[in-house]
Amino acid sequence: MSAPADILAAREALVGWLLDRAFPLWWDPGADLAAGGFHDRLDAAGRPMAGPQRARVQARQVFAYRHAGELGWSGPWRAAMTHGLAALEHHFRRPDGLYRSVRGQDAADLYDQAFVILAHAQVEGEARALALLERLPRGGAGGFAEFDGDELLANPNMHLFEAALAWVEAGGEGPWREMAADQARLAATRLIDAETGAISEVFGPGWIGPEAPAERRVEPGHQFEWAWLLMRWSLASGDAAALGAALRLIEIAERCGVDPVRNVAINALDGDLEPVDAGTRLWPQTERLRAHLLAGALTDDLACWRLAVKAAEGVWKFLEPTGLWRDSLESGDAAPASSLYHIVGAAWQLDQTARGVL
Repeated sequence: MSAPADILAAREALVGWLLDRAFPLWWDPGADLAAGGFHDRLDAAGRPMAGPQRARVQARQVFAYRHAGELGWSGPWRAAMTHGLAALEHHFRRPDGLYRSVRGQDAADLYDQAFVILAHAQVEGEARALALLERLPRGGAGGFAEFDGDELLANPNMHLFEAALAWVEAGGEGPWREMAADQARLAATRLIDAETGAISEVFGPGWIGPEAPAERRVEPGHQFEWAWLLMRWSLASGDAAALGAALRLIEIAERCGVDPVRNVAINALDGDLEPVDAGTRLWPQTERLRAHLLAGALTDDLACWRLAVKAAEGVWKFLEPTGLWRDSLESGDAAPASSLYHIVGAAWQLDQTARGVL
């Protein structure tokens, strides 16, 4: 399989923008070199904005700068990783081993723990990651529960799946492969709706979702993201059923969740796969891109390649020449640092695909 010329060109454009613009900017001034950690947002002039630091930003920047090194950035990517990890350990880790969501506050949630585990996978900090894994509450059927309340959420489990796969692909076995298998099974048996084939966001005990379609939220970006993870699991495990489910999720998200006029993935559908939020954000565009890229690499289907090129065009609607971005096409909000993780993930998949690496 050789990637088409349009994919190679898309790789050069996005990776080049990261190397020349985004990585330097989000390290300096994006990092708070005096107080530790990374700033949460930069304004339109590239200046740090006042506000609390979030754990997920520190963890995601560790991920982003590890991949910066792999993509060929000549800047201090190791220092950036160390800077983010130091902030997690010094300012966010609680005495009980969990990580607070916001610096200076004690509350923790499952979503942020997933990204801490992913961050430790970038530096092979397995002992710390395993200790954190042991503290996460179980939600049955191989999934994980929130620390408070009865709701079970698909999104944090998706990122725990991502973290487990990162460890498996780094050579981790035992609990990581078991965890990844559990998450793939959870998606297949509980999360994917038997009628529509889509994954909604919120479930009750036993992973039972709301009966009324109007009460179910289906995010196209997450269909693409789950699909990308299930394809990676299929590669790691030989699970053909996971590949089939992934391709169906992509088809649903593209058919029901992409505005063909604007060429962007929208925010949300209901349980009948009808649009309920036609707004746009940057991150679903990056997930659309990497899902179509990996599908193209696995199937060599010309339609996948064409959609990957269209998805890359959709991503560029949000990016600025300076290395900043717009979080939404509907507003001019400051650029959130957390989005670098999504952009880098798409660029890394472009790079792998361009080089013929599965």
